[in-house]
Amino acid sequence: MPSHAPEPLELLRQRFDGRPFRTAEAIDAGVSRTTLHRLKQRGELVALARGVLQFADAGMGMLSDLAVVSARVPHGTICLNSALTYWDLTDEIPAEIHLAVPRGARRPSIVAPPTRVHVFDAETFSVGRQQVSTDADEPFWIYSAERSIVDAMRMSRWVGRDVALHALRRYVNRSGAQAARLTELSRELGGGPTMSRALEALLS
Repeated sequence: MPSHAPEPLELLRQRFDGRPFRTAEAIDAGVSRTTLHRLKQRGELVALARGVLQFADAGMGMLSDLAVVSARVPHGTICLNSALTYWDLTDEIPAEIHLAVPRGARRPSIVAPPTRVHVFDAETFSVGRQQVSTDADEPFWIYSAERSIVDAMRMSRWVGRDVALHALRRYVNRSGAQAARLTELSRELGGGPTMSRALEALLS
C-alpha cells in the first residue's frame, strides 16, 4: 500500500525538531498558511513573535527567554540579531540572545539562556529603547525596529553584512516604513553616510 504523507503537525515536528520556526520555513516544508492558522487556533502552535511559531508543548519559547534575560539585567536591552528577529526583519533565529548594556555598567555573564553581551555607548543607550511584553504579559526591554536596523548597519561586523542589508530591505518594503527616521537615528548614533548610501540604492 502507498505510504501516507504525515499530518501537518507531525511534518513540522519532523522538520524542526521542537525548535521555533518561521512561517516561511513551514510553508517551504509544505504546510499552508491556512493550516498554520488552524493549528494556532487549536492551540497546537503558538506565536512567539511576528512570523515566528513554536510548538505549544515545547515549554519556554524565544520571547520568554528574552523576558528572563531582561528580568536578570533590568538595565539591559535586547539588541542586534535578537531584536531583528523579534521585529521580523530577519529569517534568522539566533542561537543566543543578544543583550546591550551601557558602557560603565556591570557586564553580566549569563549561561542559560545562552546570552552574548554587547557594550553600547551610555550617552545614546536609551535612544529607541522600549518595553514590550510576551503573550504571557512578561515585560522586557528591546530596541525599536528602526534603531535595530541602524545598529545592524553600523555594527555589521557583529550582525553580518548580508543580515543587515536584508533587514533594511525588508523594513523599507513594509507599509508605514519611516526611512527618514532611519536617517535621523544614523546621524545620532553614527554611520549616517553608510545608511544614506544604502537607502539611496534601495529607494532609487
